[in-house]
Amino acid sequence: MKPILVLFILLVIIAVFSLSLGQYELSVSEIINFFLYKIGIGTIDNVQLMQNIIIEIRFPRIVSSILIGASLAISGVAFQSMFKNPLVSPGILGVLSGASFGAALGMIFFKEFLLIQASSFVFGIAAVFIALFISMFNKQNQLILLILGGVVSSAFFSSMLSITKYMADPYDELPAIVYWMMGSLALIDKQTIYVVSIPILLGIFLMIFLSKYLNILSLGDEEAKSLGINVKLMRFVIILIATFISAFTVVLAGMIGWVGLVIPHIARLLFGSNNIIIVPISALLGGIYLLIIDNVSRTMFSVEIPIGILTSLIGIPFFAYALKNVKKGWG
Repeated sequence: MKPILVLFILLVIIAVFSLSLGQYELSVSEIINFFLYKIGIGTIDNVQLMQNIIIEIRFPRIVSSILIGASLAISGVAFQSMFKNPLVSPGILGVLSGASFGAALGMIFFKEFLLIQASSFVFGIAAVFIALFISMFNKQNQLILLILGGVVSSAFFSSMLSITKYMADPYDELPAIVYWMMGSLALIDKQTIYVVSIPILLGIFLMIFLSKYLNILSLGDEEAKSLGINVKLMRFVIILIATFISAFTVVLAGMIGWVGLVIPHIARLLFGSNNIIIVPISALLGGIYLLIIDNVSRTMFSVEIPIGILTSLIGIPFFAYALKNVKKGWG
């Protein structure tokens, strides 16, 4: 519990510090005074300005960074444990490709941001169900077919995304699709966070609750069955939760890669392979990681760098390290 508490405190500190960063600089003391004022302690100047900067602009972005990082990291832990491979990421079953296609489709036909988000979520879920459907073709090798189904689903929706980009208006729709694919938190607003944060948090806590079953599933199907676990049902539930929260990350910020691959691997290197500990630690590390990356993306230059670019640049060397150190039978 001590590492979890330390990481939680660190996350809170970084979040408060992140509120001070931006074109309009604020000190940490000003931020603390503002929150004290909100609970009825003390007075401050420029209340409306502080309200707009902190609550309307920066706070939703910081919360979304934490939620997205935690969601992708936890999904990565779940898939890596089930497939007993540290090189597996949340996109293995096609959810990210499906959600990206849905978003692109929404940009062409729906225009409204809410409908674009809904389309992204629906197609992300649909992509995983296609992979699950393919896995049912052979009852003896369902796990292998599930992976192959994910490859098929991901390839299909990637192709559909290419067709959608080809159909898009090159002066308006295509740049929006390309920017979405890079991943960005620039369009996050308070209303979206209010709606999306509840199901994401629910999914995260459910995954933490089911972490003991991830330990059992990582032993293999026969061992799990001998312990009285309904392997098919438990695997389906975990895949559904991981898919659910992964799809919401694309709804919020587009494609942000490598987080679900890198963070669980770091957590296991630092804290071992017990998922009861690794799942909450990965959630906290994911939130810290993406929050720091987002701070860099919006403050390093005069223009904002899409966050997906930075996560890819940082994730590539970690992936190479993981390839070097991967072991057969990892779990």
